[in-house]
Amino acid sequence: MELYHLISENKNLIFTDATTGFSKTIKEMHQSLEIENLRSVVFIYNDNQLPAVETFLNFYQSRFTIALLGLGVNVEFKENLEKNYTPYYIYDPSRSEIEGYKVVDASRTIQLFKRIENAIYPIHPKVKLLLSTSGTTGSPKFVRLSDENLVENAQSILDYLPVKSDDVVPLNVPINSVYGLSIFNTNCIKAHQIVCTDKDVFKKEFWHDLKNFGYSTLGGVPYFYEMLQSIGFFKKDYPALRYFTHGGGIINHKLIEVISEYTEKYGKKFFAQYGQTEASGRMAFLPPEDLLRKRASIGRPIQNGRFEIEENTSELIYYGPNIFGGYAERRADLQFYHQEEKLHTGDQARKDDEGYYYITGRLKRIVKLFGSRINLDEIELLLKDTFGGKTFICLDLNDKHLAVLYTDANLNREIMVQTLKTKLHLHASSVKIIHITDVPLTVNGKVNYPLIKESLESEILVQ
Repeated sequence: MELYHLISENKNLIFTDATTGFSKTIKEMHQSLEIENLRSVVFIYNDNQLPAVETFLNFYQSRFTIALLGLGVNVEFKENLEKNYTPYYIYDPSRSEIEGYKVVDASRTIQLFKRIENAIYPIHPKVKLLLSTSGTTGSPKFVRLSDENLVENAQSILDYLPVKSDDVVPLNVPINSVYGLSIFNTNCIKAHQIVCTDKDVFKKEFWHDLKNFGYSTLGGVPYFYEMLQSIGFFKKDYPALRYFTHGGGIINHKLIEVISEYTEKYGKKFFAQYGQTEASGRMAFLPPEDLLRKRASIGRPIQNGRFEIEENTSELIYYGPNIFGGYAERRADLQFYHQEEKLHTGDQARKDDEGYYYITGRLKRIVKLFGSRINLDEIELLLKDTFGGKTFICLDLNDKHLAVLYTDANLNREIMVQTLKTKLHLHASSVKIIHITDVPLTVNGKVNYPLIKESLESEILVQ
């Protein structure tokens, strides 16, 4: 596998456990597990710890197809997936037994579950990695990715990211998300130290590690940067940090101003990026020098990629060698791999005169309320910009109300209502303003809109 070859060629690479400080070189990780080399499926429930990373790298260099999932997905979801795909091996440190499987020692420190009655079925040789699209619950739907997809994307990212051979990189984004995986792949190819951690980035233990290890970079979705602002992160310098990356949505204008001022003051770089699982990670990036000038832009396509905008719907279409080979919803789907020519992103976009692209909304986030088409993403950005970059979440409830959720208890609800009334001509009775203390997130760290919407609509039905 070429990706593993590129990683193993980095003789400088080490992996460190954040809690113990124990490290392993890439050479020590090579074929460190006793596993059968079959054309079959392995499920790896990842927690970003060193054993999970070691298991992932061992299976990646084998003939196995890897389904990479989060350790925290609920047991019912796990059981449904395992019934559907009958994996040969399972890595799951959260369970002591799995029906139909026996425990085997793959090494002195790593145990696997091995299927007792093995079901070998046809798998297309290009199907190397399966990433879930459904978060913690839902249908067992995977994106089929090839080794070539991942290599192409990693090399395109390395074309613009300033990764250095002495960089120390924390896995603060789960590698079972495509964003976290792209961070992992690119830095394994070129950086020095990967710090395996599952520590909460908003707890003091993580910030102790940041100083102790001297992290070179941090990555996160918009909510991550909103939270950094709320805890005063941008008021202080962390000398080892050289650059930041971002993915998973648009950052509001006010926060962009804060980040731009911070990076200019302390000599950092901030790379806004745009990507999807179906594109193996990244599709576009905004150069740091354009951050303030082209705020809210996703920039331009990555190396070997290109965009076009569909005339009738304004949907952004992507072309590139990192586009996936289709979806899988059952094990029979794994025998196929169809390299798509183009990817319908589901995002609406526009392009300015200089060739920079802007996401204007998500097709699924444009709803009809009160007889008018409303873009929920635009309303969120409006509120975030009006209230200094604070966190807001906007949803439609039962096609009857606009729900506006906010996290800062100091904000004035009446001013929120007045803002919506003035800017959007909405009547106060059609808006529900709700304060929340905790924001439910998906396994990728994004706001879990479906879960919040389901919870709120259920409450309305009960009332």
